[in-house]
Amino acid sequence: MRDYADELAARLPEYTVSLARTPDAERALVRAAPVVTGNDIDRDLLDRAESLALFACTFAGTDHLPLDALAERGVTVTNASGIHAPGIAEQVLGSLLTFARRLHVSWERNRRGVWRHVQSTELKGSTVTVVGLGAVGTAVVDRLAGFEVETIGVRHSPEKGAPTDHVFGYDAIHEALARTDYLVLACPLTDVTRHLIDGDALATLEPSSVVVNVARGPVVDTDALVAALRTSGLRGAALDVTDPEPLPADHPLWTLDNALVTPHTAGHTPEHWPRLASILADNVRSLLDEGGSTPLENVVQRG
Repeated sequence: MRDYADELAARLPEYTVSLARTPDAERALVRAAPVVTGNDIDRDLLDRAESLALFACTFAGTDHLPLDALAERGVTVTNASGIHAPGIAEQVLGSLLTFARRLHVSWERNRRGVWRHVQSTELKGSTVTVVGLGAVGTAVVDRLAGFEVETIGVRHSPEKGAPTDHVFGYDAIHEALARTDYLVLACPLTDVTRHLIDGDALATLEPSSVVVNVARGPVVDTDALVAALRTSGLRGAALDVTDPEPLPADHPLWTLDNALVTPHTAGHTPEHWPRLASILADNVRSLLDEGGSTPLENVVQRG
């Protein structure tokens, strides 16, 4: 984080305040800053931000922010959408190949020194359904291009088309699930997508299917998922996000051999900080452009 903040400070002196590097005693700087960046900004700090024009959230999701208060103050909000996509997409591919080639089984036997044949399958010829076709979902589809798989996209507005072989709306998700070997969840958490993958959805999938969740934990009904994994109603699940999160040490997901859990780190590579700095730097230049000819990137809410 410090490398990113130092780079940004060098490029944009005296204009941007990063909450990631600003200790409590120095947060008075926020009072005069036109741009503030960080994971969050609380209402007390926002009340002191008299000159704030842009809050650049370093997360892709902004549902945790006081968006109503920011709107009341005329502050534009941007997010970090897209900066994590390459890393997350690579982890998705790793998860798909892990289950296709059953590498997790070989790894477990390797730890015990057991030389025993593992019957794997091929990703080729399977159907991969990607729910959510934003930056992450699109990056996943792009990386599947060389694997000779059929792809299905599920999105809020299917009339927009998709880079997949087929596209469905959320209202037809069961039709997509019935054709799915690998289900990748890369959608935002909304009223529509909360528990989108519930017991009924999991029952629609073939027992040989695998679920990969890099979206948000509550997109999946955790209890229903655990039940499906325990009863062979599902071959496996790779979860970079969970509900609850963090996942308690005594949670049953930790005990399942067919569940791979990572602590919400799929997109956390060193490369995402330079990407974030580039977006922020371009947006600051746009604010400084009095003619307003350059639009802001990644706008979530205009002030």
